[in-house]
Amino acid sequence: MKKYRVIRTDTADTLLHRIILYVAENFGAEVALEKLEEIESAVDLLATQPEMGVVPKYSVLRRQGYRVLILKKDLVFYKVNHEKRIVTVYAVFDARQDYLDILTGL
Repeated sequence: MKKYRVIRTDTADTLLHRIILYVAENFGAEVALEKLEEIESAVDLLATQPEMGVVPKYSVLRRQGYRVLILKKDLVFYKVNHEKRIVTVYAVFDARQDYLDILTGL
């Protein structure tokens, strides 16, 4: 199977950084590193399994072509361009955040 190229937007990197920083401050560096590894490993799998995420529950996000990886307490929002074989990660949220307003503004 031909691999897709996985790219992350600056927004995705910033949001991921905030999550990891929060975890480090509240639960320690070791827990934060484990969470970072978990998220990055899942994102890396998108290179060979770009459809592994689910279609979002909100119709506005479905219409925009988003898919979402659900990882315990985190959500990774991305889009797949099959023609160019690119997966673009747009955002990473803690599932308890109000992500709809942020995503529709991207």
